[in-house]
Amino acid sequence: MLTWIKRIVVVLLLLVLLGTATIYGLLALSLPALDGKGSATTIDSTVTIARDAIGQAVVSADSRADASYGLGFAHGQDRFFQMDLLRRNAAGELSELFGSAAINLDESMRFHQFRKRAKLIVMSLPESYQLMLERYTQGVNDGRAQSGFTSFEYLLLGATPKPWLPEDSLLVIFSMYLDLQTANFERDEALIALKQQYGQGMLDFILQPSHHQAALDGSVITAPTAAIPVIEPQLAQHQPSHIEDIPLYGSNNWAVTGALTKTGAAMLSDDMHLGLTVPSIWYRAQLNYQERGKEVQVTGVSLPGAPAIVVGSNHHIAWGFTNGYLDAADWVELNSDTKTQQIAEEIMLPSGEVHTYQLEMSAFGPVKQVGDKKFALSWVAHQPYAVNLELLQFELFSEVGEATAHAKNVGIPVQNLVVVDSQGSAAWTPIGAIPARKFTRDTALKQEEYESAWQNNERIRPVVQNPESGKLWTANARVVSTEDNQRFGDGGYAPGARAVQIRDGLISKQVFSEADFYQLQLDNQAKFLTPWHERLVKLLQTQDSTSFEKDLRLLKDWQGCACADSVGYTLVKAYRNALIDTLYAPLEQYLQTQSLSLKSVKGYFEPGLWQLLNEQPNSWLGAHSSWNELELAAYQLAKQKLSERYGSNMAAWRWGDVNALKVQHPFSKQMPMLSGLLDMPTTQAFGDTFMPAVQGKAFGASQRFIAQPGHLENAILTVAGGQSGHPLSPFYRTGFNDYAEGGDTPLLPSKITHQIVITPNSSK
Repeated sequence: MLTWIKRIVVVLLLLVLLGTATIYGLLALSLPALDGKGSATTIDSTVTIARDAIGQAVVSADSRADASYGLGFAHGQDRFFQMDLLRRNAAGELSELFGSAAINLDESMRFHQFRKRAKLIVMSLPESYQLMLERYTQGVNDGRAQSGFTSFEYLLLGATPKPWLPEDSLLVIFSMYLDLQTANFERDEALIALKQQYGQGMLDFILQPSHHQAALDGSVITAPTAAIPVIEPQLAQHQPSHIEDIPLYGSNNWAVTGALTKTGAAMLSDDMHLGLTVPSIWYRAQLNYQERGKEVQVTGVSLPGAPAIVVGSNHHIAWGFTNGYLDAADWVELNSDTKTQQIAEEIMLPSGEVHTYQLEMSAFGPVKQVGDKKFALSWVAHQPYAVNLELLQFELFSEVGEATAHAKNVGIPVQNLVVVDSQGSAAWTPIGAIPARKFTRDTALKQEEYESAWQNNERIRPVVQNPESGKLWTANARVVSTEDNQRFGDGGYAPGARAVQIRDGLISKQVFSEADFYQLQLDNQAKFLTPWHERLVKLLQTQDSTSFEKDLRLLKDWQGCACADSVGYTLVKAYRNALIDTLYAPLEQYLQTQSLSLKSVKGYFEPGLWQLLNEQPNSWLGAHSSWNELELAAYQLAKQKLSERYGSNMAAWRWGDVNALKVQHPFSKQMPMLSGLLDMPTTQAFGDTFMPAVQGKAFGASQRFIAQPGHLENAILTVAGGQSGHPLSPFYRTGFNDYAEGGDTPLLPSKITHQIVITPNSSK
């Protein structure tokens, strides 16, 4: 009997090994070649795609058009599935891969008709940009086809990859609009519904100016303290309702002029905050080509799917972005007799079946019902000037004035551009598409108030160059003057605490190095939460019970930072969130009946929260008999949620574990058995919101870039993941440890380890 059991065990082990070998064999077949020679009919001269020790792509060509082919080839080899998801997401075509489960998401994307818009924009581009897109497109398709075997993602889905098209590159840029500006019109939509239900007084209360402001001109927006709205007794009895923290797609960037560096060159820091996934959103690349007889070399991060270096340096200038959060969307309240039309959008399913989505369209934009009224969305992303390839010109500029002058021509979601040059200058200006309308609103405008200037891109923009302090900073809060704020509007600004902390960090020094900038990027001091820590300690100290002795010890040792071993930080953060969930529950539950949420306006709550705590109005107490009781109940709720998730032992509530960074592949989220193969190593938390070191469980600084043009040998570029999207590639995780541990991966490529040479096909 034992002999048969042994034989069965051996057979099972052999089957497991055979299955594993088969899986690895299939994966190995789809690995792209890193060395070799090839030919292409679409290039004019030889193109070289080399890679260094971490897989950074180094493309060399005689022209920018051929360099686009080389970059496309590298993207197609390493990141095609990621690119496919980006274009399908923006176009509303995910159902063709994932089936009916993606229909609702696809319908929400079809509302914007981005594939139709992308096709029209491609046809309107200058011939030189059309040529770059054509070459890039062919490079992508050649790079993907090079391995000769379908990648594992398509094998798991039972799908066949579709060729890349020129308009797909514009869809990738539209995908950034969806990430960076959707909260703008969702914010306005929630405010419209709140105004309908509670009146203008509730909006005035919620939208009070932040206590934390750090505009570049030092201006401060003030307003009379708003009256606290009365919550009707029957509404105030609601149980706490969790209000999500939406990722604040944003970033930090700052700069100092050459007067504040030892080299005399200005210095830039930039870290863009986005969702963190596998593979990383960014792809490291260096392009080498000739333009009008001059050698051009530009190094930085590219967005797979697009032919540009998004953030980087050409040795003369260096540039970086943060999300601008200017108001880029308006809801237009339609008259009852306004003519609209129905458009049938066909959504393909894997089976070949077609799901039809009926889109209602008006002259002002696509239409949505909010409450008992129809509203049309006028969004800058719907305008012809929203997307173009003018960012490519940054590769050729030699000083900041050229870059700031060109910023108004660039078609991307509006960003805060901070640019520096080797001669010591530094400047800020808004870059990207901005509607030229004269008036902005937090809620809807009447149809008759709609401005035709929506059809034009704003040409007159503020610029700050070489300020007297020699220092510039932006962090998704208001940067513009109070006067310009009235003109450009608020598209969902961050509260400003992060900007203040960065500004103060810059003020504290007068000479800076790359190491100083990196230290500021990793600053996790809890300055924003310090008043909340003080309030929680006072709350627990005033209780008669001794049951909070352990809590108070942990709060005493909280360290004043989002540090990995701090339990006290976890308690303070959870207490504030539970208080919000308790106080704003009636509003959140009302909005949920309208398929909306307060999450898009949660960033505005700080002034109103403190006003409620200080004035303690009875109508907001709900079922509680006093404000002391309400606050204590919120704290107990916070502890209950922590206990349910992490166990009752408070030692397990360390911030490093509660907010641990887990960067996952989309497939491992659905198939946890693949986590070990596909995911990045789980990393203890090292940051949070409202501080320069922005970090959530799957959100944060997607890259960290620090550079002095002319001195790039000291420049830093760490990226939150490896170069390749193939789990067996040697470059799948390279660079992630530096990111997680605060290492300083160099910007410039190291020694070349692999090279592909592609020559023009003689039959061309």
